[in-house]
Amino acid sequence: MENLALIDSFSEFKDNKLIDRVTLMAILEDVFRNALKKKYGSDDNFDIIINPDKGDMEIWRRRVIVADEDLDFENEEITLTEARMIEADFEIGEEVSEEVKLIDLGRRAILALRQNLISKIHEHDNTNLYKQFKDIIGDIYTAEVHHVRPRVVILVDDEGNEIVLPKEKQIPSDFFRKGDNVRGIIESVELKGNKPQIIMSRTSEKFLEKLFEQEIPEVFDGLITVKSVVRIPGEKAKVAVDSYDDRIDPVGACVGMKGSRIHGIVRELGNENIDVINYTSNIQLFITRALSPAKVSSIKIDEENKRAEVFLKLEEVSKAIGRGGHNIKLAGQLTGYELDVIREGDVASGEDDDVELTEFSDEIEGWVIEEFAKIGLDTARSILKQEVEDLVRRTDLEEETILDVMKILKEEFDS
Repeated sequence: MENLALIDSFSEFKDNKLIDRVTLMAILEDVFRNALKKKYGSDDNFDIIINPDKGDMEIWRRRVIVADEDLDFENEEITLTEARMIEADFEIGEEVSEEVKLIDLGRRAILALRQNLISKIHEHDNTNLYKQFKDIIGDIYTAEVHHVRPRVVILVDDEGNEIVLPKEKQIPSDFFRKGDNVRGIIESVELKGNKPQIIMSRTSEKFLEKLFEQEIPEVFDGLITVKSVVRIPGEKAKVAVDSYDDRIDPVGACVGMKGSRIHGIVRELGNENIDVINYTSNIQLFITRALSPAKVSSIKIDEENKRAEVFLKLEEVSKAIGRGGHNIKLAGQLTGYELDVIREGDVASGEDDDVELTEFSDEIEGWVIEEFAKIGLDTARSILKQEVEDLVRRTDLEEETILDVMKILKEEFDS
């Protein structure tokens, strides 16, 4: 049977759930018409009848009967002699319809037609896939690890769609094995040639915001609003929340009894430390809350330049800055202000003669000074006030190194 190859093609695609019957028929007709144009120069006088469910198809060519000597266009005209071989009582001017067998197109044309059909189907699938994932950008999605590469993890969802999780979109502590279920947000969908590449992210602020929606019923219901999210993936995050219902404590509702509600989110993000803060339009109060757990003494706002001088007691400085400077960095991002920490002077206790740590650069190595600066200790007295065990815990310095530094600093004040 000459259309066997095409029937096989129909059966391959007719059950494809992404393609409805009308669309499939349109694709098939388009493919056939392209083949007819190549063979006959035009497809205007062809009728194509397709039944994709059964794989049946018919092609009929309509031609006008002309006198034998008047034949000019073989595709659109047929001689009277030839027409009467089909039916004896045909007359000049009448229209003749003849079925065109696929074999008439030639074996090469049939193979090309099949290949074109497969290409068109895949193109349609890719377009649908692109639209499908474009509509859910910013939503949480779950997929299974298919294989792990050095710079990317390839995931596959329940429908067999491939999703890419690049290394830079993974939380630093993430470790995946084949078969693991992974949650993230669909961050982008890009067309690579004709194939869509779906990018997942676990480092986006949007992922944390969506986890709040998913895990905290009041956020999902709109009783609590997530106003702003900033994070250093895997390290620390700050989330500002608000409620229009005065009876609801937004922070308490998000954290839950003994942290029960937020615990699942923290675990999902590789034990990322999450500070949940009550949002307020009072910028001084908002900055104060954002710098938690440090206790702020006072704040001087420069509204025009979006800067704020934050005055703190010496023992609060390291809390405000946080390990690696994460706390003050995130507080600035959350509030939209550049924050400058100002230590309150304590003249009575003789701290006005404090010395910047950089003054000891000839005796203390630069990287050691930087380690202290990371936790907000950049003067001699600020270090001498600390316990050695506490400094070992909060920095990457050895106890012996810290003791050597303290000895150098004490000599400065004893001299």
